[in-house]
Amino acid sequence: MLDEIRRHRIMFLMVLPTIILIITFNYLPMVGLYLAFTDYNFNLGILKSPFIGLKNFQFLFQSGTLLKITRNTLLYNAAFILLTNLLQMFTAILISRLSYDRVKKVTQSVIFLPYFISYVLIGTFAYNALNYDYGAVNGFLRSLNLEPVNFYTQPGIWPFFMVLLYIWKNLGYGTVVYLASIMSIDNAMYESAEIDGANSLQQIRYITIPQLMGTFVLLLLFALGSIMRGQFELFYQVIGNNGILFNCTDVIDTYVYRALTVQFDIGLGSAAGLYQSAFGFTLVMIVNGLIRKFKPEHALF
Repeated sequence: MLDEIRRHRIMFLMVLPTIILIITFNYLPMVGLYLAFTDYNFNLGILKSPFIGLKNFQFLFQSGTLLKITRNTLLYNAAFILLTNLLQMFTAILISRLSYDRVKKVTQSVIFLPYFISYVLIGTFAYNALNYDYGAVNGFLRSLNLEPVNFYTQPGIWPFFMVLLYIWKNLGYGTVVYLASIMSIDNAMYESAEIDGANSLQQIRYITIPQLMGTFVLLLLFALGSIMRGQFELFYQVIGNNGILFNCTDVIDTYVYRALTVQFDIGLGSAAGLYQSAFGFTLVMIVNGLIRKFKPEHALF
């Protein structure tokens, strides 16, 4: 080991800042997992706060809160991951088929632009569009002599609206990744297909999509690692503290935030966060194991 470090000391020095960064922000904070098993008291500190074992987890399970926020987090992220990746792949294929390079560049820029818009602005846009009194949508309905809709008291519409906002914001980023993969496909394959009489749809079906599956699976596995991360910025900025919508929009991240800032229950918030991380890790290991069994070349490890 020491001989290896000595021989490649320059390379190890190059990755040293990254190693320090990971240890500082990913491993040292894991000491705080102990808080999930305590009834944390600010006056007593971490070490002197009463140790209560699994009571925080027991409260989460018995109250039904954990089941609800887990359901919401999984369903939202499943929709985010699957729909966004499929639409990104579809959009990249369409852009790659455009004939004019200038049109391609303009299209990429327009699609990519929402990615740079902050969730604060997205929340503001949503509020100005859906507000009951002076929102653009209700203003349009009133102009047609129709009854306005109080969107912020209608939980049923928000799952669709949140998925739509997420796709709109992130479509361009993944499209660029898939476009890069498409550009790496050997043109000789398309030329051979054309000689054999394959049309554009057949080329996409038998060449482009199979060649993109490796990228699709890789991005899917990376996304599964954060499937229990509930896109806090999106939900907090758009929904805020509207308790009427919590049943269908509350995710683990927003629950932990309220537990830490509103209820000041550090132990309960830490327990929810630990559960979130353990669930995500287990899911990644299971899915990677299944992929390694059926498609070993696409597995992470």
